Amino acid sequence: MTINKEDLLNSIIESLGRIQHVELDDIPNIDLYMDQVTTFMEKKLKSTTRNPKEDKILTKTMINNYAKNDLLPPPVKKKYSKDHMILLIFIYYYKGILSIGDIQTLLKPLTEKYFHTGGESGLSSVYEEVFSLENDEIVDLKDSIIRKFNISRNTFKDAPPEDQEFLQLFSFISMLSYDVYVKKLLIEKMIDAFHTAASPAEKPGSPEARSKTP
Repeated sequence: MTINKEDLLNSIIESLGRIQHVELDDIPNIDLYMDQVTTFMEKKLKSTTRNPKEDKILTKTMINNYAKNDLLPPPVKKKYSKDHMILLIFIYYYKGILSIGDIQTLLKPLTEKYFHTGGESGLSSVYEEVFSLENDEIVDLKDSIIRKFNISRNTFKDAPPEDQEFLQLFSFISMLSYDVYVKKLLIEKMIDAFHTAASPAEKPGSPEARSKTP
């Protein structure tokens, strides 16, 4: 097993530089039918998948399930608005780390207060504000990844030469994984805090809440 760790790090850093969210101005201002929605998402988010040739961004079944589980307001005359598209983009990013129930909890107050309100207090303004943080966050991520990479290179110094490369790579992956693990726990705790004022039927772990998870 031979891995050029410098090439690996450079590849990771370069891939971070290529990460871009869907610009608000690129989201159509006209209502779209289901097929148009999936085509748009496929075009804009395909590069974020692990296997672009195989992985699906969004399917009709997914969208119908989101509406069924109250993550997404129903379409109007089978058409989806710009606000629908914004919510679908949020769902896409969250579903990789959160359960359907947690996403519902997170998006419900957002939908109730900002969906189809328009103007400066609508979902578009929320979307733009949140994603404006992206550039600074990517800089911080790069610094954190480089630091973890350098730490990993100093692990297992006494390991057999034929094992050292893999073990150091394992250290690097473990540090990145621990970072994700801790942040996921923090996110879940914050989402659970949203339930403190919720009715018993909506609190985590209740039969009603569990029944909404596909």
